[in-house]
Amino acid sequence: MKQPAMNDRRRDFVKLVGGMGALAAAGFGDHALAQQPGWNKAAFEAKSLAETLKAVGGTTAAETKEITITAPDIAENGAVVPIGVTSKVPGTQAVYILVDKNPNWLAASFNVPQGTEANVATRIKMGQTSNVLALVKANNGFFVASKEVKVTLGGCGG
Repeated sequence: MKQPAMNDRRRDFVKLVGGMGALAAAGFGDHALAQQPGWNKAAFEAKSLAETLKAVGGTTAAETKEITITAPDIAENGAVVPIGVTSKVPGTQAVYILVDKNPNWLAASFNVPQGTEANVATRIKMGQTSNVLALVKANNGFFVASKEVKVTLGGCGG
């Protein structure tokens, strides 16, 4: 079987990259996520717990011990802080992770399908020592728990 010439490979590569550029220009790039139907732009731009609650359809959140936040006491690098949230609140529908001293409070949002264990984990950025809040929507009410995470090296431009 004859191998394609180097110029043919190069030409195919240029076509592929050009096609990817066209897709990005058509709205399939990084900014496309903000245009998706399920994307809650107001929630991710919120600057407080009250603003986040309003954006996700709530007014108040009750503190509870039925939410567990797993996070390091001290994060050596704020650019990559592992966070886990487990909710034992019956009927958990969504879990939101917020950081009170970040420019935008909401760092992550998870929908929890009915009958699924409400246990999520991710990595977030933290600009400085802050309280990490887990906001849980359950049975159309809201519940919250918090944990302080000390950051030694900032991750939001620090």
